[in-house]
Formats: sequence, C-alpha cells, structure tokens
Amino acid sequence: MEIRTMNRLAEILDKYFTWKTLVAALFFAAGLLATLLILLWLFAPQRSAHGPATAVMNIIPAPTATPPASQPEPSTPPTATPEPQPPAGQLALGAYVQITGTGGDGLRLRSSPSLDGTVLFVAIDSEVFQVIDGPRDADGYTWWYLESPSDSTVQGWGVANYLAVIQNP
Repeated sequence: MEIRTMNRLAEILDKYFTWKTLVAALFFAAGLLATLLILLWLFAPQRSAHGPATAVMNIIPAPTATPPASQPEPSTPPTATPEPQPPAGQLALGAYVQITGTGGDGLRLRSSPSLDGTVLFVAIDSEVFQVIDGPRDADGYTWWYLESPSDSTVQGWGVANYLAVIQNP
C-alpha cells in the first residue's frame, strides 16, 4: 500500500508541478513583491519640506556692578608691611613687566645676558614677568633677568627694549 501511495503522489507532482507552473509562480511572486513595494512607497511617512531649523539665541544681559558688602574694621591694625615697589614706570628690581613690541616674534629669554646665551623660553607679547636681577649691559643691549610670577621655571635674561613696566598683576 505504501508503494501505491508513493506512486500516486509522484503522479500528482508530475501533473501540477511542471516547468510552466514554476515560471508562473515566479511571475506571481515578483508581482506580489512589486505591489508591496508600491504600497510601502505610497503610504510611507512624508518627510518635512522645511529647511534646517533656525537657531534660537537668548541674549542675557551682563550683570551690573554690586557694591561690596561692608566689613567690620579689624580690632588690631595689621603688622605686615608691604614690599617696597619701584617707582611707577621705571624698570627696576621687583617691578612687573609686560612683553611688548616684538611684532609677534616674542622675546627670547636667554641663559646669560648676551646674544650668545642659549634660548630658554620665548615669551609672547602681553605676557607678564617680574624683574629678578639686572641690569647688565652686553652686545649693545640692557638685559634684565625675568621670572614668570605664575611659573618659576619660566625665567631668563631679556632685552629691556621689549619690556613695559606695569602695575602688580
């Protein structure tokens, strides 16, 4: 009985699954796929036709000056005396100077007060230094030993032509 069933199944397969039915099935599947893609394209969410969003800028007014709160007077006067400062505008020991007039090239701080001294650091315009030693005259220039108030490792001899005395930073 089994062989008979198998033969019957083979006859049905031969009858209905010919090369013509396979080609028809492929065309039918391609048609379904095309229909699905068209429907998806038609019912896809629409993209916004607007351009890029405009940035919103909030302008916050600058704070106004607030007078300092009054503080009570100390009961005893301070005993520490401030360090004597050099006269205003004069280049002297202890003065604070600002690098100026280098045209963007910077001032070379050297290991010795001479053009032959090794360049240790190049100070840019507007940088502030304190005068530690000097003056020394060499190679037609007046040299001062400068040190950065914010980094004591930045120091060297610089030419006075590019130094402007300023108030304490």
